[in-house]
Amino acid sequence: MTCCHCEATDRHFGDSSAKGDLRRYHADGPDATTRAIIHALRRSGLREASLMDIGAGIGVIHHELLGEAFATAVHVEAASSYVHYAREEAQRRGHADRVQFVYGDFIERTSDLPEVDVVTLDRVICCYPDVVTLVRDAASKARRLLVASFPRDTWYVRIAIALQNAKRLVLRDPFRTFVHSPKQVDALLTARGLSMHSVQRTFIWQIVVYERTAGSP
Repeated sequence: MTCCHCEATDRHFGDSSAKGDLRRYHADGPDATTRAIIHALRRSGLREASLMDIGAGIGVIHHELLGEAFATAVHVEAASSYVHYAREEAQRRGHADRVQFVYGDFIERTSDLPEVDVVTLDRVICCYPDVVTLVRDAASKARRLLVASFPRDTWYVRIAIALQNAKRLVLRDPFRTFVHSPKQVDALLTARGLSMHSVQRTFIWQIVVYERTAGSP
């Protein structure tokens, strides 16, 4: 993992952050956007499918769906602490043997990763400066569905993100978040043979489901 942003991600999402997310998951279940993605995948009717979760964090999506919608999962994460605790949780739940854990920048690791039935990106697009390469490469791995959550492109979201980044600047935290255009994301996915199946919007987030168009590569 050589890119500066990924190094910033590893530093920002450290041990205390990973432990906190795992505690909240044990206490309250999946976060709202993750819950929406899980519900969408359950409604899809998939069974015994393969999953790749990019920016998988502590692995909530595959913890919830392995043995139900999915038979195997690839967990891709740029923060080493999250990989550690995700692996521990998978072992505790008894499905570590069905998860491939990949530490590093997804873009740098793309050529090493398999195609899968479903790719998920939960609050990941907003954490990556190079949205074109991220979305393009993620689409190349999805045989059937791609599901993502990212911020809505609204004035109040842009102000909130700008304030967060200003605070990080003051604290000398190099990690940054971004508001990428949903139209750009849609164009990138459409150009790669995926079409929007559904979209769900909250005050801040939108959760999109794209499916592979019949006959597309």
